Amino acid sequence: MSPKPPARRLRPRLPRKVFSQVLLMQVAIAAGVAVLATGLFLAPLSKQLDQEAMRRALAIAQTTAQDPQIAEGVLTTPPSVNGPVQKEAERIRKATHAEYIVVMDRGGFRWSHTTPSEIGQHVSTSPQEALEGKEVMQIDNGTLGRSARGKVPLYDAKHRIIGAVSVGIAYDSVRARLLSAIPGLFAYAGGALAVGALAAWLISRRVQRQTRDLAFSDISALLSEREAMLHGIREGVVALDRGGRIRLLNDEARRLLGIGDEAVGLPPDEALGEGRTTDVLAGRVVGTDLLTVRGQRVLVANRMPTDDGGAVATLRDRTELEQLGRELDSTRGLIDALRAQDHEHANRMHTLLGLLELEMYDDAVEFVGEVVGDHRVTAEQVTEKIQDPLLAALLVGKATVAAERGVALWVSDRTRLPDRLVDPRGLVTVVGNLVDNALDAVAGTPHARVEVELCAEGRTIVLRVHDTGPGIPAQQREVVFTEGWSTKKPPAHGKRGIGLPLVRRLAERQGGSATVGEAEGGGAQFTVVLPEALTEPELELDAALAPADEETR
Repeated sequence: MSPKPPARRLRPRLPRKVFSQVLLMQVAIAAGVAVLATGLFLAPLSKQLDQEAMRRALAIAQTTAQDPQIAEGVLTTPPSVNGPVQKEAERIRKATHAEYIVVMDRGGFRWSHTTPSEIGQHVSTSPQEALEGKEVMQIDNGTLGRSARGKVPLYDAKHRIIGAVSVGIAYDSVRARLLSAIPGLFAYAGGALAVGALAAWLISRRVQRQTRDLAFSDISALLSEREAMLHGIREGVVALDRGGRIRLLNDEARRLLGIGDEAVGLPPDEALGEGRTTDVLAGRVVGTDLLTVRGQRVLVANRMPTDDGGAVATLRDRTELEQLGRELDSTRGLIDALRAQDHEHANRMHTLLGLLELEMYDDAVEFVGEVVGDHRVTAEQVTEKIQDPLLAALLVGKATVAAERGVALWVSDRTRLPDRLVDPRGLVTVVGNLVDNALDAVAGTPHARVEVELCAEGRTIVLRVHDTGPGIPAQQREVVFTEGWSTKKPPAHGKRGIGLPLVRRLAERQGGSATVGEAEGGGAQFTVVLPEALTEPELELDAALAPADEETR
């Protein structure tokens, strides 16, 4: 026979919902406060009623002791039930509703009492303090039970102590007053508890709406999932409160924006500085898939307002995609140029074949020399003026593409650039963007021409690219450097409006500038100044001679 399973003990379980738990806790707190307040009020009330009863007894005793008939009766008559002292004391007792009034002589024998048989008997409690001239208030037990007492000395006409007066107030009447006050206190406490319960219900309902009637375990699970999601996704997330201050940054947002936890609690203007990224996060620029540049990164930002008056912005890194798109554009341009060159090469080969078939050998040699010489002259002209191989190769390639598009690309005679570049790739990016924009601006216009000038002034490089296109209106010469702004149709890989902002950002990163103005004879002229873009000649010479010095050693 299988053993009987142990009986399960029933344990009270708290409700799961936040609303129910909050309501239960608040009602419990309100009830506890009501009970505590009632207890704290009753404790001093009992003591206050005792003090009041003792002061009343003392006042009656003082009044009785001041009555001249009492003192005269003690001195002139013996203690008796029908004596003047008993009659006067009973009159005062009935008038003041005291429990008893006892008049005694210096020996402690009673001259008056509520119970006639006690007259002439010795008092049950010591009257010593009163006989010594002191006034006494106390709660004590006597022949009539527990009472609040007041004792005072009794003086004759010459102010000599001839006895004492003791007055008692029944303690049951004091307790009755205390008990009679309790229902009122409970009524007030119940009213306060009802108000507290109503306030707790209203607050709990608000909490229920704000928490969507979830349980604490559900909220904890949601928070854990949110943390895992925020720090696991490869998109930057920036949350802002209703005051426009940053309240949340995930790991990817910190990486893309280049900021840390110190930015939490700050508005975007203070955390990021001025710029389009700040304007997008602050909501001053609206739209979807907004392009912005932060450092060397191209970002796509979207901002969504939240119900509490704040907002959540997401950031995606498009730097690599943008670079791939630009390489794709360049590749397509080169393909078009190669296609055109292939067509032109076929025409030249046909011409050469015809000259050979006609046995015009001298003309054929001259024709081949002219074709080869044109390309050699173009490359030699560029490399003589620009000694950096990357930049020279870029301009030779751009010249080929420009020729196929019907544009004359010239390198100015004033161009002189030594092979001492600090950041060749950065300068290639700047020159490539400006030349591409210039080619797009003049393509299809008559006598299209683009001229590039690169001058070295100490360690500073001054780049000028001007074209014969329509130019840029004065009111738009700053707008062209804004991320996402462009007059051209977007390419297949994405959006435009990134090249010029990158040019300015690269220039400003080196402490330089990028501006646009009007070229001589019309068109636009872009000027980029790059301070400290060249190394010192002495450092270059020392680096070249260092291996030779080591070999001689």
